[in-house]
Amino acid sequence: MNWTIKDKMNLAKGIAWIAALFSLVVSVMLIANYLQLKSVDPLESPALQALVEQLHDNPNDDVLKENIRALDLLIRKAYFSSQWQIRTGAYLLIFSVLVFVLAVRYQKSLRSELEELESIEKDAFLDKQLARKWLVYSGLGLFVLALLSGFLSDDLLSSYEPTGALAENQAASGVEVIDVQPVAVVNQTEKETGGEEKEVEADAEDTNNQAAEPSVDAKATTEDAGAKGEMKEKPVLATAKAAIPTKEQFRQNYPFFRGPDGDGITYKTNVPEKFDAASGENVLWKVQVPKHGYNSPIVWGDKLFVSGADKESREVYCYNTATGQLLWQTKADQIPGSPAKTPNVTEDTGLAAPTLATNGNAVFAIFGTGDLIALDMEGKRRWAKNLGVPDNHYGHSSSLIIYKDKLIVQYDTNRGSKVMALSTADGSSQWETVRDVNISWASPVLAEVDGKDQLILNAEPLVAGYDPETGKELWTVECMMGEVGPSVGYSNGMVYAANEYATLAAIKVGASAEIVWEDSEYLPEVASPLAVDGFLIIATSYGVVACYDAKEGTKYWEQEYGDGIYASPVYADGKVYLMDMGGNLHVFKLGKEFQLVAESSLGEKSVCPPVFAQGKMFLRGFDHLYCIGK
Repeated sequence: MNWTIKDKMNLAKGIAWIAALFSLVVSVMLIANYLQLKSVDPLESPALQALVEQLHDNPNDDVLKENIRALDLLIRKAYFSSQWQIRTGAYLLIFSVLVFVLAVRYQKSLRSELEELESIEKDAFLDKQLARKWLVYSGLGLFVLALLSGFLSDDLLSSYEPTGALAENQAASGVEVIDVQPVAVVNQTEKETGGEEKEVEADAEDTNNQAAEPSVDAKATTEDAGAKGEMKEKPVLATAKAAIPTKEQFRQNYPFFRGPDGDGITYKTNVPEKFDAASGENVLWKVQVPKHGYNSPIVWGDKLFVSGADKESREVYCYNTATGQLLWQTKADQIPGSPAKTPNVTEDTGLAAPTLATNGNAVFAIFGTGDLIALDMEGKRRWAKNLGVPDNHYGHSSSLIIYKDKLIVQYDTNRGSKVMALSTADGSSQWETVRDVNISWASPVLAEVDGKDQLILNAEPLVAGYDPETGKELWTVECMMGEVGPSVGYSNGMVYAANEYATLAAIKVGASAEIVWEDSEYLPEVASPLAVDGFLIIATSYGVVACYDAKEGTKYWEQEYGDGIYASPVYADGKVYLMDMGGNLHVFKLGKEFQLVAESSLGEKSVCPPVFAQGKMFLRGFDHLYCIGK
């Protein structure tokens, strides 16, 4: 087919008219949608209001709570679908206007090619200069107005806040607000028999006279996530803060992996040294944990916490330290963002490798799925969120630690590395620092350097210190390599970092940081260095334990065992406690010469270091928990 210039002009003219009409329809729809959203709050559903008001009168109605959660999720999904349609409409409007402009310009270029312009039939309306101007100006105005309506509609939810009865009742109902990001849990209220409301506070027993966490008034807000248009819910903001435990209160308990600072040093005396699991000598109780996990026990008051997981579920367990009675168990489920399929992990890591953390007001657990959950001391959920599935080829194992009112999470994965601080009260982000390191399985350590607190992390290639209050990087030393599992040791202004096939580096920190000495004879694969009272203990996966002068690096002695060691050595009452993978506990004095104090056997494998509290020692084997005491 031979196309004449006039045929091409007619085709371009048709395309221009179609694009113009399409743009007009989309523009009208975007403007109408904007006006509708402005006149009606998208999440102020009368049905949701009515249900929340009913829950206000019946706070223990679990069926009603589930109905509210379901309706809330449905409303939000519908709203987010609307946002996608608005954004799509805005982009289609831009595209159609672009097609219109190109078609008109093409038509104009063809017009100039005609030898006799007068022979071409012209549109009388378009030939009129005034009419042409009005058309252009009107179309341009409509286009700009529609485009603004589209993008402004997409941003309406960012300033949305529940108002009136709904906001008031949401803050009082204990309803878990479900969204694409975190679950925000507000404190519960219930009506007493006389009709007056009272706040349900954390009922945790506190041996240190620590006040229970006060109730909070909260509100949920959402914000625009940027170019992708995803809506992210800001966690509940607390107007009243829970009492922050003192350093002494932390040291009276055993709240984290490797003790109250995460460095392997405990402040307990008169602790047990020997037991016999086979005969039951000094074994006060022994219980089987329902689900397997490699995390160590933590203790606050008379409560002991561990977690367990398999492909079916992830759970947190609370035991009575005196009797071993299972007080409660809570599933970490129905967390928005949690993967439908559990990530692939190796058997020697599993889904419950990270040790929990507690501040006496709540207990916090993280799993290999990226699910992070906060429970009160009675096992009731306070908040939960998914941090993104960690891309770890063994599985996630970095344990949690708490600094004041901040829960610290080291999240170094194949897809990116960062350390973050979340509010212990509601899970909201306090700070987040991106790290230029590779994947790591080490855990954070808190240290006091020159009178100021620091957070110290270990990964390839950097050992680094951060301000735990702000997340600001304070110093780095490049000395690590390989798949870093051991956390650091710390004592008297010196950081000790080590990893198999890398090095053992003693780093002096302060205003700056520098390596004082290095050694590569004995290097740990998993067990973290222990630095205390001028001595440094290194335990290897092939069963050798070595003791060094912490200041100079001189090796004092070495001791070889038949089983490899994954559990980090811990210090208590002048002695070092070391559990090998065969479940054999070795206790020796800290000194320039090796002096054995006692050896005992669990009768099952173990990779968890001992935990000390209330004059007792708590041990976790592959299957059981043990309480050792006199």
